[in-house]
Amino acid sequence: MNKLIPLMQREWLQHRNGWLMMAGIPLGLSLLLLSFGEIQIGELKAAGAALPALLAAASIAITAAVIFVIASLSSLVIVSNLARRDHADRSVEFWLSVPVSHSESFAAPLVVHLLLVPAAALVVGMLGGYAVSFLVVSRVIDSGAWFSLPWSVIVAASFSMVLRLLAGLPLAMLWLSPLILLVVLLTAWFRRWGWVILAVGLGLGSYLLKLVFGQPWLHRISGDLLQAAGRSLINGDQGGMVVDSASEGLEALRLLPAWALEDFGAALHALATPLFPSALLFAAGCFFLLVQWRQRGAGAAG
Repeated sequence: MNKLIPLMQREWLQHRNGWLMMAGIPLGLSLLLLSFGEIQIGELKAAGAALPALLAAASIAITAAVIFVIASLSSLVIVSNLARRDHADRSVEFWLSVPVSHSESFAAPLVVHLLLVPAAALVVGMLGGYAVSFLVVSRVIDSGAWFSLPWSVIVAASFSMVLRLLAGLPLAMLWLSPLILLVVLLTAWFRRWGWVILAVGLGLGSYLLKLVFGQPWLHRISGDLLQAAGRSLINGDQGGMVVDSASEGLEALRLLPAWALEDFGAALHALATPLFPSALLFAAGCFFLLVQWRQRGAGAAG
Protein backbone atom coordinates (compact mmCIF):
# COMPACT_ATOMS: atom_id res chain seq x y z
CA MET A 1 0.00 0.00 0.00
CA ASN A 2 2.91 2.35 0.72
CA LYS A 3 4.01 1.90 -2.89
CA LEU A 4 0.54 2.29 -4.35
CA ILE A 5 -0.14 5.66 -2.70
CA PRO A 6 2.76 7.48 -4.46
CA LEU A 7 1.60 5.98 -7.75
CA MET A 8 -1.91 7.27 -7.09
CA GLN A 9 -0.48 10.67 -6.18
CA ARG A 10 1.26 10.66 -9.53
CA GLU A 11 -2.12 10.31 -11.23
CA TRP A 12 -3.42 13.27 -9.22
CA LEU A 13 -0.46 15.45 -10.14
CA GLN A 14 -0.70 14.49 -13.79
CA HIS A 15 -4.46 14.79 -14.26
CA ARG A 16 -5.73 17.10 -11.51
CA ASN A 17 -6.28 20.12 -13.78
CA GLY A 18 -8.25 18.03 -16.24
CA TRP A 19 -10.33 16.50 -13.46
CA LEU A 20 -11.13 19.90 -11.97
CA MET A 21 -12.16 21.24 -15.38
CA MET A 22 -14.13 18.08 -16.10
CA ALA A 23 -16.34 18.72 -13.08
CA GLY A 24 -16.15 22.51 -12.90
CA ILE A 25 -16.97 23.43 -16.49
CA PRO A 26 -20.26 21.47 -16.79
CA LEU A 27 -21.38 22.66 -13.36
CA GLY A 28 -20.42 26.26 -14.14
CA LEU A 29 -22.20 26.21 -17.49
CA SER A 30 -25.29 24.65 -15.92
CA LEU A 31 -25.48 27.31 -13.24
CA LEU A 32 -24.87 30.07 -15.79
CA LEU A 33 -27.49 28.85 -18.26
CA LEU A 34 -30.07 28.24 -15.55
CA SER A 35 -29.50 31.71 -14.15
CA PHE A 36 -30.35 33.45 -17.42
CA GLY A 37 -32.07 30.87 -19.63
CA GLU A 38 -35.71 29.92 -19.86
CA ILE A 39 -36.94 26.83 -18.03
CA GLN A 40 -39.94 24.93 -19.38
CA ILE A 41 -41.43 22.10 -17.37
CA GLY A 42 -44.39 21.09 -19.55
CA GLU A 43 -46.59 18.38 -18.05
CA LEU A 44 -44.78 18.43 -14.69
CA LYS A 45 -47.27 21.06 -13.56
CA ALA A 46 -49.65 18.19 -12.95
CA ALA A 47 -47.49 17.18 -9.99
CA GLY A 48 -49.11 19.89 -7.90
CA ALA A 49 -47.64 20.23 -4.41
CA ALA A 50 -44.98 17.61 -5.22
CA LEU A 51 -43.56 19.70 -8.06
CA PRO A 52 -40.80 21.51 -6.09
CA ALA A 53 -39.50 18.23 -4.63
CA LEU A 54 -39.55 16.51 -8.02
CA LEU A 55 -37.73 19.42 -9.65
CA ALA A 56 -35.07 19.36 -6.94
CA ALA A 57 -34.64 15.58 -7.08
CA ALA A 58 -34.46 15.56 -10.88
CA SER A 59 -31.89 18.38 -10.87
CA ILE A 60 -29.67 16.53 -8.41
CA ALA A 61 -29.98 13.22 -10.27
CA ILE A 62 -29.31 14.68 -13.72
CA THR A 63 -26.34 16.74 -12.57
CA ALA A 64 -24.75 13.79 -10.78
CA ALA A 65 -25.39 11.51 -13.77
CA VAL A 66 -23.85 13.94 -16.28
CA ILE A 67 -20.66 14.48 -14.27
CA PHE A 68 -20.42 10.75 -13.59
CA VAL A 69 -20.77 9.83 -17.28
CA ILE A 70 -18.23 12.46 -18.37
CA ALA A 71 -15.71 11.24 -15.79
CA SER A 72 -16.27 7.58 -16.66
CA LEU A 73 -15.85 8.09 -20.40
CA SER A 74 -12.77 10.27 -19.86
CA SER A 75 -11.24 7.65 -17.60
CA LEU A 76 -11.84 4.91 -20.16
CA VAL A 77 -10.09 6.98 -22.83
CA ILE A 78 -7.11 7.62 -20.53
CA VAL A 79 -6.87 3.99 -19.45
CA SER A 80 -6.93 2.76 -23.05
CA ASN A 81 -3.53 4.40 -23.57
CA LEU A 82 -2.19 3.43 -20.15
CA ALA A 83 0.55 1.11 -21.34
CA ARG A 84 1.97 3.53 -23.90
CA ARG A 85 1.44 6.91 -22.24
CA ASP A 86 5.05 7.37 -21.02
CA HIS A 87 6.72 6.46 -24.31
CA ALA A 88 6.43 9.79 -26.13
CA ASP A 89 8.86 11.56 -23.77
CA ARG A 90 10.74 8.36 -22.83
CA SER A 91 9.74 8.79 -19.18
CA VAL A 92 8.95 5.08 -19.25
CA GLU A 93 12.66 4.49 -18.67
CA PHE A 94 12.41 6.38 -15.38
CA TRP A 95 9.27 4.55 -14.25
CA LEU A 96 10.83 1.21 -15.07
CA SER A 97 13.66 2.10 -12.70
CA VAL A 98 11.32 2.92 -9.81
CA PRO A 99 11.32 0.15 -7.14
CA VAL A 100 7.70 -0.91 -7.65
CA SER A 101 6.42 -4.08 -9.22
CA HIS A 102 5.06 -4.03 -12.75
CA SER A 103 1.68 -5.18 -11.51
CA GLU A 104 1.53 -2.22 -9.11
CA SER A 105 2.46 0.14 -11.95
CA PHE A 106 -0.63 -0.99 -13.81
CA ALA A 107 -2.94 -1.58 -10.85
CA ALA A 108 -2.61 1.89 -9.29
CA PRO A 109 -3.73 3.93 -12.34
CA LEU A 110 -6.46 1.40 -13.11
CA VAL A 111 -7.91 1.80 -9.60
CA VAL A 112 -7.62 5.59 -9.76
CA HIS A 113 -9.19 6.09 -13.19
CA LEU A 114 -11.78 3.33 -13.18
CA LEU A 115 -12.95 3.57 -9.56
CA LEU A 116 -11.80 6.65 -7.65
CA VAL A 117 -12.33 9.25 -10.37
CA PRO A 118 -15.90 8.20 -11.32
CA ALA A 119 -16.77 7.82 -7.62
CA ALA A 120 -15.46 11.30 -6.81
CA ALA A 121 -17.23 12.74 -9.85
CA LEU A 122 -20.49 11.19 -8.70
CA VAL A 123 -20.22 12.75 -5.25
CA VAL A 124 -19.20 16.13 -6.67
CA GLY A 125 -22.06 15.97 -9.17
CA MET A 126 -24.56 15.22 -6.42
CA LEU A 127 -23.34 18.11 -4.27
CA GLY A 128 -23.33 20.43 -7.27
CA GLY A 129 -26.82 19.21 -8.04
CA TYR A 130 -28.08 20.84 -4.85
CA ALA A 131 -26.93 24.23 -6.17
CA VAL A 132 -28.54 23.47 -9.54
CA SER A 133 -31.76 22.46 -7.80
CA PHE A 134 -31.89 25.84 -6.04
CA LEU A 135 -31.79 27.69 -9.35
CA VAL A 136 -34.34 25.40 -10.99
CA VAL A 137 -36.87 25.58 -8.15
CA SER A 138 -36.31 29.31 -7.71
CA ARG A 139 -36.83 30.03 -11.39
CA VAL A 140 -39.88 27.81 -11.82
CA ILE A 141 -41.56 28.62 -8.49
CA ASP A 142 -39.65 30.79 -6.00
CA SER A 143 -36.69 30.54 -3.65
CA GLY A 144 -38.97 30.04 -0.64
CA ALA A 145 -40.22 26.78 -2.15
CA TRP A 146 -36.65 25.46 -2.22
CA PHE A 147 -36.08 26.20 1.47
CA SER A 148 -39.38 24.56 2.39
CA LEU A 149 -38.67 21.31 0.57
CA PRO A 150 -38.90 18.00 2.46
CA TRP A 151 -35.13 17.81 2.71
CA SER A 152 -35.04 14.70 4.85
CA VAL A 153 -36.73 12.79 2.01
CA ILE A 154 -34.65 14.35 -0.77
CA VAL A 155 -31.32 13.93 1.02
CA ALA A 156 -32.10 10.32 1.91
CA ALA A 157 -33.13 9.58 -1.67
CA SER A 158 -30.12 11.27 -3.27
CA PHE A 159 -27.58 9.73 -0.89
CA SER A 160 -29.12 6.28 -1.24
CA MET A 161 -28.85 6.45 -5.02
CA VAL A 162 -25.27 7.70 -4.86
CA LEU A 163 -24.40 4.89 -2.47
CA ARG A 164 -26.14 2.45 -4.80
CA LEU A 165 -24.02 3.62 -7.73
CA LEU A 166 -20.84 3.64 -5.65
CA ALA A 167 -21.51 0.07 -4.56
CA GLY A 168 -22.28 -1.02 -8.10
CA LEU A 169 -19.28 0.74 -9.67
CA PRO A 170 -16.70 -1.96 -8.74
CA LEU A 171 -19.08 -4.65 -9.99
CA ALA A 172 -19.55 -2.82 -13.28
CA MET A 173 -15.81 -2.44 -13.76
CA LEU A 174 -15.27 -6.12 -13.03
CA TRP A 175 -17.79 -6.96 -15.74
CA LEU A 176 -16.05 -4.57 -18.14
CA SER A 177 -12.52 -5.60 -17.16
CA PRO A 178 -12.09 -8.10 -20.04
CA LEU A 179 -12.91 -5.44 -22.63
CA ILE A 180 -10.92 -2.69 -20.90
CA LEU A 181 -7.78 -4.75 -20.33
CA LEU A 182 -8.00 -6.20 -23.83
CA VAL A 183 -7.94 -2.67 -25.25
CA VAL A 184 -4.95 -1.75 -23.03
CA LEU A 185 -3.13 -4.91 -24.09
CA LEU A 186 -3.76 -4.38 -27.80
CA THR A 187 -2.65 -0.76 -27.47
CA ALA A 188 0.53 -1.94 -25.76
CA TRP A 189 1.26 -4.42 -28.55
CA PHE A 190 0.07 -2.46 -31.57
CA ARG A 191 -0.05 1.16 -30.36
CA ARG A 192 -2.81 3.18 -32.06
CA TRP A 193 -3.83 0.20 -34.16
CA GLY A 194 -5.12 -1.54 -31.04
CA TRP A 195 -8.60 -0.04 -31.34
CA VAL A 196 -8.78 -0.91 -35.04
CA ILE A 197 -7.68 -4.49 -34.42
CA LEU A 198 -10.24 -4.85 -31.63
CA ALA A 199 -13.09 -3.49 -33.73
CA VAL A 200 -12.17 -5.59 -36.77
CA GLY A 201 -11.56 -8.65 -34.60
CA LEU A 202 -14.94 -8.42 -32.90
CA GLY A 203 -16.79 -7.73 -36.12
CA LEU A 204 -15.01 -10.26 -38.32
CA GLY A 205 -14.72 -12.83 -35.54
CA SER A 206 -18.44 -12.65 -34.80
CA TYR A 207 -19.24 -13.00 -38.49
CA LEU A 208 -17.02 -16.05 -38.89
CA LEU A 209 -18.39 -17.68 -35.75
CA LYS A 210 -21.92 -17.10 -36.96
CA LEU A 211 -21.01 -18.46 -40.39
CA VAL A 212 -19.37 -21.62 -39.00
CA PHE A 213 -21.30 -22.30 -35.80
CA GLY A 214 -24.46 -20.29 -36.36
CA GLN A 215 -23.80 -18.04 -33.34
CA PRO A 216 -22.01 -14.62 -33.21
CA TRP A 217 -20.47 -15.50 -29.85
CA LEU A 218 -17.99 -12.62 -29.66
CA HIS A 219 -20.68 -10.03 -30.36
CA ARG A 220 -23.10 -11.68 -27.96
CA ILE A 221 -20.57 -11.99 -25.14
CA SER A 222 -19.49 -8.37 -25.55
CA GLY A 223 -23.12 -7.28 -25.41
CA ASP A 224 -23.76 -9.42 -22.35
CA LEU A 225 -20.78 -7.86 -20.56
CA LEU A 226 -21.96 -4.34 -21.34
CA GLN A 227 -25.51 -5.16 -20.28
CA ALA A 228 -24.33 -6.77 -17.03
CA ALA A 229 -22.17 -3.73 -16.27
CA GLY A 230 -25.15 -1.43 -16.72
CA ARG A 231 -27.32 -3.56 -14.46
CA SER A 232 -24.61 -3.52 -11.82
CA LEU A 233 -24.99 0.24 -11.60
CA ILE A 234 -28.75 0.43 -11.64
CA ASN A 235 -31.79 -1.74 -12.25
CA GLY A 236 -30.01 -4.96 -11.36
CA ASP A 237 -33.22 -7.00 -11.38
CA GLN A 238 -34.37 -5.63 -14.75
CA GLY A 239 -37.33 -4.18 -12.91
CA GLY A 240 -37.88 -0.73 -11.58
CA MET A 241 -39.90 1.56 -9.43
CA VAL A 242 -43.15 2.26 -11.24
CA VAL A 243 -44.60 5.75 -10.83
CA ASP A 244 -47.95 6.10 -12.56
CA SER A 245 -48.22 9.86 -12.15
CA ALA A 246 -46.04 12.81 -11.22
CA SER A 247 -48.08 13.36 -8.05
CA GLU A 248 -46.80 10.01 -6.76
CA GLY A 249 -43.20 11.14 -7.14
CA LEU A 250 -42.76 12.23 -3.53
CA GLU A 251 -43.84 8.84 -2.26
CA ALA A 252 -41.42 7.24 -4.72
CA LEU A 253 -38.60 9.33 -3.25
CA ARG A 254 -39.46 8.02 0.21
CA LEU A 255 -39.25 4.44 -1.05
CA LEU A 256 -36.02 4.99 -2.95
CA PRO A 257 -33.57 3.94 -0.18
CA ALA A 258 -35.26 0.57 0.27
CA TRP A 259 -35.48 0.08 -3.49
CA ALA A 260 -31.78 0.92 -3.93
CA LEU A 261 -30.81 -1.69 -1.33
CA GLU A 262 -32.98 -4.32 -2.99
CA ASP A 263 -31.61 -3.39 -6.39
CA PHE A 264 -28.01 -3.82 -5.20
CA GLY A 265 -28.91 -7.26 -3.87
CA ALA A 266 -30.15 -8.14 -7.35
CA ALA A 267 -26.87 -6.89 -8.84
CA LEU A 268 -24.93 -9.16 -6.48
CA HIS A 269 -27.19 -12.08 -7.36
CA ALA A 270 -26.45 -11.47 -11.05
CA LEU A 271 -22.80 -12.39 -10.39
CA ALA A 272 -23.85 -16.03 -9.99
CA THR A 273 -23.43 -16.83 -13.66
CA PRO A 274 -20.69 -18.71 -15.55
CA LEU A 275 -19.96 -15.57 -17.56
CA PHE A 276 -18.65 -13.64 -14.54
CA PRO A 277 -15.78 -15.95 -13.48
CA SER A 278 -14.95 -16.48 -17.15
CA ALA A 279 -14.73 -12.72 -17.64
CA LEU A 280 -12.47 -12.35 -14.60
CA LEU A 281 -10.24 -15.17 -15.82
CA PHE A 282 -9.89 -13.55 -19.24
CA ALA A 283 -9.17 -10.17 -17.63
CA ALA A 284 -6.53 -11.75 -15.39
CA GLY A 285 -4.90 -13.25 -18.47
CA CYS A 286 -4.79 -9.84 -20.17
CA PHE A 287 -3.31 -8.27 -17.04
CA PHE A 288 -0.66 -11.03 -16.88
CA LEU A 289 0.31 -10.39 -20.50
CA LEU A 290 0.55 -6.65 -19.78
CA VAL A 291 2.91 -7.32 -16.90
CA GLN A 292 4.98 -9.63 -19.10
CA TRP A 293 5.14 -6.96 -21.79
CA ARG A 294 6.39 -4.41 -19.30
CA GLN A 295 8.90 -6.82 -17.82
CA ARG A 296 10.47 -7.22 -21.25
CA GLY A 297 11.19 -3.49 -21.19
CA ALA A 298 7.79 -2.13 -22.20
CA GLY A 299 9.22 -1.25 -25.59
CA ALA A 300 11.28 1.51 -23.95
CA ALA A 301 13.20 1.98 -27.12
CA GLY A 302 10.09 2.56 -29.24
